[in-house]
Amino acid sequence: MNINSTLFLQAVVFAILVWFTMKFVWPPITKALDERAQKIADGLAAADKAKSELSAANARVETELAQSRNETAQRLADAERRAQAIIEEAKARATEEANKIVAAARAEAEQQTVKAREALREQVASLAVKGAEQILRKEVNASVHADLLGRLKTEL
Repeated sequence: MNINSTLFLQAVVFAILVWFTMKFVWPPITKALDERAQKIADGLAAADKAKSELSAANARVETELAQSRNETAQRLADAERRAQAIIEEAKARATEEANKIVAAARAEAEQQTVKAREALREQVASLAVKGAEQILRKEVNASVHADLLGRLKTEL
C-alpha cells in the first residue's frame, strides 16, 4: 500500500469518526454537561434564595425579639406601677383603719372618763349626804331631796 492511500484512508476513517462522534457521542455528553451546569446554577440560585430568606428570617426574628423585649419591659413597668398603686392603696387603707381605731379608742376613753366622772360624782354626792347627815345628826331622805342632790351632782 501506498502512503498516500493509507493517509487518505486514515483521513476518511478520522472524518467518519469525527462525524460519528459529532452525531451520536457528542450530543449526549453536551446534554449531560448542560444538565449538570443547569443543576449547579439551580443549586446556586436556591442557595442564594435560601441565604436571602435566612437573612429575612433573621431580621424578622430580631424585630420579634425587640418587640417582645419592649412588651416585656412595658408589662414589667405596668406591674411595678400597679404594685406601687396597690401598696399606696394598702397604706391609705391602713392609715384610715388606724385613724378609725384611734378615734374609737378616744371615744371609748372619753366614755370611760365620763363614766368615771359620773361614778365619782355619785360617790362625792353620797359622801356629801353622809357628811351632811353627820353634821345635822339626822337622816337625809334621798327621794325627798332629789332636786337638791341633782344640783349638787351637776356642780361637781
